Amino acid sequence: MKATIDWTGEVSFKATSASGHSVQLDGPADLGGQNRGPRPMEMVLMGLGGCSSFDVMSILKKSRQDVTACHTELSAERADAVPAVFTKIHLHFVVTGNNLKDSQVARAVALSAEKYCSATIMLASGGVEITHSHEVHQAN
Repeated sequence: MKATIDWTGEVSFKATSASGHSVQLDGPADLGGQNRGPRPMEMVLMGLGGCSSFDVMSILKKSRQDVTACHTELSAERADAVPAVFTKIHLHFVVTGNNLKDSQVARAVALSAEKYCSATIMLASGGVEITHSHEVHQAN
């Protein structure tokens, strides 16, 4: 896997993946940023959420669960000192569908956290406390 980062002025950068997708990164105003994109650490958090959500949906699909929506809320705490690494991250999955089994959703979340999500496993092995929760809603 490869990526490139190109400085675009002040504290702004264009990040491009090997697959050709780009995202503009920017810093906070007090450091010269202009709020033209997410902060790099926000991207790390969003990447974790995307990785885990991908796993959960894949597992639920294989379990033949009729999912109509999956919304994942992430909250994180960072160290007060430099480097301001993540110390705690919580992922809360809100899964909506038809006749979903809570046990299947719980299993999918656990498997992602413990076995499949590369981002979760990498961050947890680096000392980040990562927790998960979920709720299941019936589709209307």
